[in-house]
Amino acid sequence: MFPSSTQKRHWMFRDDAELTNLRNAANKNYVEKFKDLLSDSAREVMLNADEERFLLRHYELQMRDLCRKFSPPMPRPVIGTAFHYFKRFYLNNSVMDYHPKEILVTCVYLACKVEEFNVSIIQFVANIKGDREKAAEIILNNELLLMEQIGYQLTIHNPFRPIEGFLLDIKVRSNLKNAEKLRGGIEELLDRLFLTDAYLLYSPSQIALAAILHSASKNQENLDSYVTQTLLASDARDKLSDLIEAVRKIRSFCKNMDTPPRDVVKQLEKRLELCRNEENNPDSQV
Repeated sequence: MFPSSTQKRHWMFRDDAELTNLRNAANKNYVEKFKDLLSDSAREVMLNADEERFLLRHYELQMRDLCRKFSPPMPRPVIGTAFHYFKRFYLNNSVMDYHPKEILVTCVYLACKVEEFNVSIIQFVANIKGDREKAAEIILNNELLLMEQIGYQLTIHNPFRPIEGFLLDIKVRSNLKNAEKLRGGIEELLDRLFLTDAYLLYSPSQIALAAILHSASKNQENLDSYVTQTLLASDARDKLSDLIEAVRKIRSFCKNMDTPPRDVVKQLEKRLELCRNEENNPDSQV
């Protein structure tokens, strides 16, 4: 189903450069639109594209924490879908136009509905600190905006189903005695990949295989013969080399993933409050 999906047609990109160009364009569009409408002090503190990306990393970590602590426990496909929505939204929008703290909770709420994790808005906002009535209003007001900005393309193909298929196949057609011990390492890698652009660049099956091979390596197991002689035995060598390179790049995404320093985040947030679009600020009289 993935090859014919809207995810494959519209939300898979060639490389990091294409993603960077989209984010740079979103930043530039906001700056061009508002440079003559903001005050001099606001124009001076407008964020560049790199600063936006840095700030988004901070809010991605907040979204991960919200999902991890959610009550009742949130299924993993909901988390994956929420991250997809969040990343899609900010490919074409600036954080100065729509604040991440408001889009974040909207993405998670919409993912709950799409993945049929049935929680009411009252149950949902019970997991959010602060003014819950205001949070519910923000989520419901932004829900249609979010759907519009991602083209109403709500179905997400996460790597969890391919993983189950691979594990079943490994149990049947490989020499690995206990495939279930791979789950811990698999989940660890997938959690880290949520914070990267891997899901916009590689298919769910490629990510699933990368997670399995990563976990096998951590468990000092070798699945090379399973991949080359069983899984891809009938495929051409060039296809095999392409897959190996994709797996290598996916695993490399998780390197150098430092947590943004809190003092830098605070500075960026202060600037954001000065230069954000007040028409999209629920606290603004505008």
